[in-house]
Amino acid sequence: MAKELNEDTSFKISIKTLGGIAALIATLIGGWFALQADIEEAKELPVPPPPDVTRMEFDMKDKNIRLTIENTADDVEELKEDLDRIEAKIDELR
Repeated sequence: MAKELNEDTSFKISIKTLGGIAALIATLIGGWFALQADIEEAKELPVPPPPDVTRMEFDMKDKNIRLTIENTADDVEELKEDLDRIEAKIDELR
C-alpha cells in the first residue's frame, strides 16, 4: 500500500536537523560570495611583465652555445691528432 502525499501528510524534522541544513546553506552561500570576490580581485590585478628573455635573445644564445660546442669538438680532434703524433714519436724512441 503506497502512501499518498496531500495537505494532511506530515513528517517530523528535529531542530538539530534544521540547524544543520541552515548551516550548510549558509556555508554554500558564503563560499559563493567569497569565490566571486576572488574572481573580481583577480580581474583587477596588474598584467604580468613581458618575459626577461626575448625569442631573438634566446636564438642568439642558442647559436652561441652550439658554436662553442662545435669549436670544442674541433679542439678535441686537434688534441687527438697531437696525441697520436706523440705516441708515434714515443714508439720510435723505443
